[in-house]
Amino acid sequence: MDVGLATQWDRVQDRLREEFGDAAFKSWVKPMTVAGLRDGAVTLAVPTRFIRDWVLTHYADRIRTLWNGENPAVRSIDIAVVAGAPRAVAEQRPRAAAAVVASPALTAAVAALPERPFMVESPRPAVPALPSLPAAPAALPVAPVVDDLSAPLDARYTFANFVVGKPNEFAYAAANRVADSDQVSFNPLFLYGGVGLGKTHLMHAIAHRLRERRPDRRVIYMSAEKFMYSFVRALRHQDTISFKEQFRTVDVLMIDDVQFISGKDSTQEEFFHTFNALVDQGRQIVISADKSPNDLEEIGARLRSRMASGLVADIHPTTYELRLGILDSKADQMGVAVPVKVKEFLAHKITSNARELEGALTRLVAHAQLVGRELSLETAHEVLADLLRAYDRRVTIEEIQKKVAEHFQIRISDMHSARRARAVTRPRQVAMYLAKQLTSRSLPEIGRKFGGRDHTTVMHAVKKVEELIGQDPAFAEDVNLLRRMLES
Repeated sequence: MDVGLATQWDRVQDRLREEFGDAAFKSWVKPMTVAGLRDGAVTLAVPTRFIRDWVLTHYADRIRTLWNGENPAVRSIDIAVVAGAPRAVAEQRPRAAAAVVASPALTAAVAALPERPFMVESPRPAVPALPSLPAAPAALPVAPVVDDLSAPLDARYTFANFVVGKPNEFAYAAANRVADSDQVSFNPLFLYGGVGLGKTHLMHAIAHRLRERRPDRRVIYMSAEKFMYSFVRALRHQDTISFKEQFRTVDVLMIDDVQFISGKDSTQEEFFHTFNALVDQGRQIVISADKSPNDLEEIGARLRSRMASGLVADIHPTTYELRLGILDSKADQMGVAVPVKVKEFLAHKITSNARELEGALTRLVAHAQLVGRELSLETAHEVLADLLRAYDRRVTIEEIQKKVAEHFQIRISDMHSARRARAVTRPRQVAMYLAKQLTSRSLPEIGRKFGGRDHTTVMHAVKKVEELIGQDPAFAEDVNLLRRMLES
């Protein structure tokens, strides 16, 4: 190690400690190791991507400025992630003789990196570079691993790949607003709906868009389960201060499936305080769950109230038209021409969620390609026989009529009668709508089950219910509840 460079780093560290304090110094500056100097750029090695991103956002500019003041030859700072990068040695005097050094393994690892992977450039003119640094005789202790907070994002889950329809258009519009706005429009954005309806897709899409638009902002996406695990680990290691610093300094915090912290009182308490701290700082929060905030019974009242204080957007069960759109999009992504009759058949039969629908199409296309069979209705019946049987026995029109009659407190005979009172007509329309969504029966068949009504009556009922779902949140919640009860 060049003693002069080591001495410069010592002085830069002293200034950083004075400016940012001991806690920040130990967490972010001390893990950095000087790995080399090349073309006027000092390379600092860090053990994880998380530390690299944090240093780039909060300290890199200041490090470059301070080091350039110590040595005008240093015009930029490279931050490289190197597995097993050592931590700075213990503070001893004289520091210049035992300062941060690079092990042979570290020097080799840095040399193998692409030239200047992440750097902060200086506007100063070029000057001759100092000689490269020799390797130290022995490696220093390995720094403790700091896990990246944010979960990886699925490249498929973008706004461009999200199929929009009446059941999800409000949630889609709200997600776009959050992703495209530099100001906090509503806090939090709370997305909820059943399994496989697109909550996670929208969460990933928001994170993708934010990182594309504002790479300088710190966006954390993670599951509630991982948040809980991180908190428990911090408790176990008596390191809750670092935990709080990590989560309360983000620009956008996105927590998926928050229902998983139900009944976890300590985790809920910490999440509540994190929530408050971020809202008070004007930072954006996005949350998803399988139920609305008020229905998360095992979540504390304070936290439920906080989660409901922003914009709550429901993602309703898919309609036939939306399912067709999803199949069209999936077929385009796969580059496969799927016959219209096959897509219509799948959209009628597989009604629970988009995930199962896409899985069925993937399975059908894979079978046809691997076995060399034609994509046809016959092939679909054969390949998806087990899945179709499960849906066939899931619900009948008679079950729908019974459940709807019980819910709206009318007689089952009213489903077949000619009565036109609104107290009877509206439940009958709901039952027709659910029969269209949850069974493979044709419109004339459904009409016959409702007192021999014409298929146009069924079409009118379906259209009317869809309109009311979009206009009346309470009515939409009733229909959604009935659907979940019938599908369970």
